[in-house]
Amino acid sequence: MQSLQKQLLQSSIWPAYKLNIAMEILAQKAGLTVNPEKLPSLPINDNILENQTIDRWMEFASNRLKIDTMQVESTYADLEKKLYFAAPSIIHIKANDFSGFLAVLKGGKQKVKVIQPNFEHATIDIDIVRNALTDSLEKEILPPVQTILDEANIPEDRRYIAQSAIIREQLSDKIIDGIWLLRLSAGADFKQQICHAGISFQFLSILSAHCIGHLLLILSWWVIARQATVGHFERHAMIAWALLLICMIPFQVLDKWSQNVFALSIGSLFKQRLLHGILQLEPEEVRHQGSGQFLGTIMEAESFGSLAMEGGMLSVVAVIELLFAFWILFFGAGGFIHAFLLLVWIAFAALVCLKYYRKAQQWINEYRNMTNDMVESMVGYRTRLVQENPLKWHTEEENILFNYTELSKKLDDMGTIIQGIVGQAWVVFSLPVLLYAFLTNSTGIGVMAMGVGGTLLAAQAFTQFSISVIRTIQVLAAWENLKPLLNTAERINQSENKNEFMMPFTLDKASASERYPLMSINNLAFRYQKELPLVLKPFTQQIDRHDRILIEGPSGSGKSTLSALLSALRQSDVGELLLWGFDLKRVGKNLWRRRVVIAPQFHENHVLTETFAFNVLMSRRWPPLNKDIEEALTICKALGLDHLLNRMPAGFLQMVGEGGWQLSHGERSRLFIARALLQNADLILLDESFGTLDPENMTRCLTFVFEHSRALIVIAHP
Repeated sequence: MQSLQKQLLQSSIWPAYKLNIAMEILAQKAGLTVNPEKLPSLPINDNILENQTIDRWMEFASNRLKIDTMQVESTYADLEKKLYFAAPSIIHIKANDFSGFLAVLKGGKQKVKVIQPNFEHATIDIDIVRNALTDSLEKEILPPVQTILDEANIPEDRRYIAQSAIIREQLSDKIIDGIWLLRLSAGADFKQQICHAGISFQFLSILSAHCIGHLLLILSWWVIARQATVGHFERHAMIAWALLLICMIPFQVLDKWSQNVFALSIGSLFKQRLLHGILQLEPEEVRHQGSGQFLGTIMEAESFGSLAMEGGMLSVVAVIELLFAFWILFFGAGGFIHAFLLLVWIAFAALVCLKYYRKAQQWINEYRNMTNDMVESMVGYRTRLVQENPLKWHTEEENILFNYTELSKKLDDMGTIIQGIVGQAWVVFSLPVLLYAFLTNSTGIGVMAMGVGGTLLAAQAFTQFSISVIRTIQVLAAWENLKPLLNTAERINQSENKNEFMMPFTLDKASASERYPLMSINNLAFRYQKELPLVLKPFTQQIDRHDRILIEGPSGSGKSTLSALLSALRQSDVGELLLWGFDLKRVGKNLWRRRVVIAPQFHENHVLTETFAFNVLMSRRWPPLNKDIEEALTICKALGLDHLLNRMPAGFLQMVGEGGWQLSHGERSRLFIARALLQNADLILLDESFGTLDPENMTRCLTFVFEHSRALIVIAHP
């Protein structure tokens, strides 16, 4: 049986030159893409497949397919658990007798479902896949293990168990790599994300549970009304009524549970998309906004998720209850007239809500302006104290607060009307129809009960709707501000060059040939706007490999502007800039910024509220591989950060606080330098990175940077 499974595994292995087809089929079968773009084959040089080549190709393929790929690794002991969750994925099998790639469609505790090169599906034991991944490691230590077993005279019937136990103990910490997880991109179409996450099913569960619960409630009313018409309550009817009420409980529980799961799922997708959109912003798009605008956006994003979920669920529930109420009223005492009055009241509620929405838009705009102006005023508070008349320090704030207060009062008044009138006044509005039916005695008691029940159900729905509409309208107003940022998530990080995958290898080849300088600057100049004068006058320069360049000049002389141009953070229409003989359009911004790395000044460099490891390894994949962590630790130690890591309780995994407040200026400077060095770039630009270091640490860091950078530009004041 095991040999058959091994043969099945071998027949399911995709050769390296067919990896592109495996990726296309797997992404389509897993629902990550509908019409996958054709991918070029994985290049193989002299029958040698290098890990760096696979990494580059995987990143290129994910960009072309508009999906996310994440390389993960596992210890020998945790490999089975990792394989259970590793689907869909591409697994690089490097066994002694065969090698290639496995396209895993679905995982499992005992078996995995894979796609074979003939496009058929096959189910393989997870132990067989695990053995293929660990085969080379186990064979390395097998001879000494067998020697130990021979010397210990272990019986044959227990030899395999003892051998497996020793191997597990010896290899438990060994790292197994070569697993790439395929995931739907956070920038994919939001409808596709909802379908892929199964949120549509959760929404249907909410609707089904709520509808069934209301049907059971209506049936319980019907049982009571029928017994009331008889004039007495029979035992079997009361038992049926009790059973209906009991049956409602699990559906109510399912309804609430589904709502919570739905809210968490939607909130998670929203936050992922928002973060992805932020990461797609270009530096210029971020630079022109003030901290107040960002704070306002963050505050709206925080409220958007919770308000959207709460208001959305209440709105859905209210709509369902209104539909049930319309149906009940139509067959109740008031008949068509009563149902028509419900439609009229719904139209009235819609008009009131529309007016509230317009007021809410004005309030949101004033709120944004107030947040932006006040935060910017606090940031520049010292400048205000010096430059402004003390009598006018708070005049602008008082005007802003007055306008904001007036708009808030008007909005609160409208909210009171919605909550107090829309829900409660409906009963009074529909009461004449019920009174007429009661006084004329034109209907039976059961039909009258249906009319009363429908009226109360509609009143309950309007009450819920009045609460939800306020939250929903606030969400819609906030959406106007967040929509551009969410749409930014759909940007595709790829250049116009269809041979983008080959460009890194082309640059490597150009670098090795020594035919071109590292960077050629020909008459490069820059101005911020067409009507403004040049801040950087035309100049020509050549930067060769292994150059060490110092740029000095007073503040405002264009040093940082030049560094931004060289690293493609800014672009100029004047002059020419070449990297290894290729211009920016040919190379692409993403690849250029990997080959030319900048550590900007303090006000444009950031430490995030995360671990020290996360902040240092921002230039690498996340989660990092073991080799990434080892390289980062080596660089941090060489830069003198080992004392910091030793005194922090969690060491490399210590949370460093918002803005890195737990780090000194010198420690943050060295963190920024380490972050730049870890990118292994062709050219590193350090913009005033040594200004906060003491002489001893500056000498140490300069020496290390000189030795471990290919080409270096240091910007400093004279």
